[in-house]
Formats: sequence, C-alpha cells, structure tokens
Amino acid sequence: MKQDIFSMDGKVVVFTGGCGKLGKTMVKALLEYGASVAVPARTDRFDESYNTYRENGKLAFIESDLSDTESTRHAFKETERIFGGIDVLVNCAAYGGGTGGKSCEFRLDKVSDEVWNESIDGTLSVIFRCTREVIPFFDKRGGGNIVNFGSMYGMVAPYFDIYGDDIPWNPPSYGAGKAGVIQFTRYCAAALARRNIRVNSLTPGAFPEVNENNAAFISRLSEKMMLKRTGKPEELNGTLLLLCSDASTFMTGTNIVVDGGATQW
Repeated sequence: MKQDIFSMDGKVVVFTGGCGKLGKTMVKALLEYGASVAVPARTDRFDESYNTYRENGKLAFIESDLSDTESTRHAFKETERIFGGIDVLVNCAAYGGGTGGKSCEFRLDKVSDEVWNESIDGTLSVIFRCTREVIPFFDKRGGGNIVNFGSMYGMVAPYFDIYGDDIPWNPPSYGAGKAGVIQFTRYCAAALARRNIRVNSLTPGAFPEVNENNAAFISRLSEKMMLKRTGKPEELNGTLLLLCSDASTFMTGTNIVVDGGATQW
C-alpha cells in the first residue's frame, strides 16, 4: 500500500492562532490528515463543524493568553496532559495593531510607543515566547518541528496606492515584526538542529481579512498579484501539511512563500 507522506497520524500539534479565519481552515486540514491539535487562545471560536473532532478527542481548545509567559507555559503543559506530548508547534497567532482584523494608527509620525510595542509583541515576541517554552517538551520527544507564519509585508513594503483615502494603511510595526519572524526562523533552525528540532516559516501573501468585502480595494490588491486575485484560506493547507509532516524531514531554515507571485515583481 502506498504511504501518504503528508499523513499526520500520531502527531500532536499545538496551533497558535487556530481560532482565526485562516487558522481554523488550517486546523481542520491537520485534523483531516490525522493530527491531534491543541489550540491555545483567549476565546474559543470553533463552530459546530468541529464538534466531531472534539468528541473523538482530536481537538482541544486551551484557554490561554499568549502575551503572558506563565499562561503560554500552561498551554503546553495542558497539551502534554491531554495528548501525551508535543510533536509540532505552528506559530500563527498575531495580535496588536494591524492584526486580527483590527485597525490602528498607521501614519509613521503618529504611531505611539504603545501601539508599536504591542504590535511587535504580537507579531514577533509571541513567536519567541512560544518557541522558548516548547523546547523542553520537544526534548522529551527527542526532537520536534516548528512552523512560523511570516507575511509578504515582512519581505516587501506595502504598495500604498492600493489603499485609497478611506482605508488605513498596513502599519509599520507589522512588517517589521514579520521580517523579524523570517530571520528568527533561520536563527532557530541553526541553533536547534543539534536538538533534532526543525524550524521553517510559511509566508502568506494577500489573504485579506480586513476590508475583504470592499470590492474596490480587493480589485486594486488583486492587480498586484501575478495571478490577479487574492488567496483563498484553503490554499495554505498544502504548504502547511508539507512543513508539518514527514514530507519535509530534510527541510529546515526555509521560508516558503504562498503569495500568487506578489513578491516576485
């Protein structure tokens, strides 16, 4: 029988940001491929379509505040208690200015220290904390696998003309934080290889949650894509499964871009 190299059977995944629009789609893909998934978040936003996974013990929501070290550590301990260990960490959570469908002051000369610091914490520091706290759990398994989420705005500047006068720009802190994620991925890949821990990043392009119903904005944004459209949430699933599964056992320090060609102009 041909083996499915993308199978997640027997693997336990901690998926931060799993209650977001993109996150929920990817969590379901991991569940469908056999993974057990723990989702730490402040609020449980899984609908009834996830009930079967809850009932069969494959999906666990863990109330957690990932801006707090103790709460983050508790989420990993709870995952180990429920599922017996941790094999994969997906760092998809983001909060602060410009993330999670929220807008904030975006004009460079008007951005406050508070907005800047919260956004850097919510894009970069949260990944640092989760990575640091998961390492002891990976050591118990003899190794592990981390997938970090970057952004095309961590690679290129926003094309501000697409925003128009009625839509806030992407704030400067978001791209700065996401650029840091891509570099932190390389650093961790080099530092943790000796502990049999792989670290890669997945960088989405335009998968809009903010202003997704603004047809004029989506049209302007789509023109910046080689494929002339924005991404669909399920179009991240294939790359995620590659990086989370044994299909990528000789990959570390890699950043895979899923952006319809936007960063290649």
